[in-house]
Amino acid sequence: MVVLNKIYTRTGDDGTTALGSGQRVLKSDLRVEAYGTLDETNAAIGLARLHTQHEPTLEAMLGRIQNDLFDLGADLCFPDESKDARGRLSVSDAQVDRLESEIDELNRALQPLRSFVLPGGSPAASFLHLARTVSRRAERLMVELAARPSERVGDAALRYINRLSDFLFVAGRYANDKGEADVLWVPGQNR
Repeated sequence: MVVLNKIYTRTGDDGTTALGSGQRVLKSDLRVEAYGTLDETNAAIGLARLHTQHEPTLEAMLGRIQNDLFDLGADLCFPDESKDARGRLSVSDAQVDRLESEIDELNRALQPLRSFVLPGGSPAASFLHLARTVSRRAERLMVELAARPSERVGDAALRYINRLSDFLFVAGRYANDKGEADVLWVPGQNR
C-alpha cells in the first residue's frame, strides 16, 4: 500500500532521488530517466483516454496498461533483484502475453496496411501515436540501461515495453475508425 501524507520532502533539493532500494542517485541517472519516460508515456495514454470513452474495449485496455506502467516503473526502480526485493513488483510474462493478445484482438478489426501511417486522424489516435513515440524512447533508455554490466532490467520488462509500442500503433489505427480514417504517407508527395 502506498501512503503519501506529504508530497514534498525536500530530500531531492540537491538533485538526487531515492530508488526503491533506498539508494540515492542523481535525478539524471539513466534508470531514473527510463522510469520517468514511462511516466510520460502514461500521461500521454491518459490524454488519449479522454477521447476513448465511446470505445469501452479500448478504454479498458488502456486502463490496464496505465496500471502496468506503474508496475514497470516499480520494477525499474530496484537496481538489483537480490536487494530489498521482498514484495517488490516486477512485470510478469502474463502481462506481456495479455498485451500480445490485446494487440491481436484490435488488429483483427483492421485492414492490412498498404503504406506507413502518419500520426494523426482522430484526437485519440493522435495521442496514442504520441504515447507510442514516447514509449519507444523509454524502450531505448531501458535497452541502454540493460546493456550496462552493472545494471539489471528484467527480460519481461524489456518484452513489455517493446510490445507496448506495437499495441499503441494498432490502438491508434483502431481509434481512427478501425483504420478507415488513418492518414497514410504518400512517398514523394511534395517534391
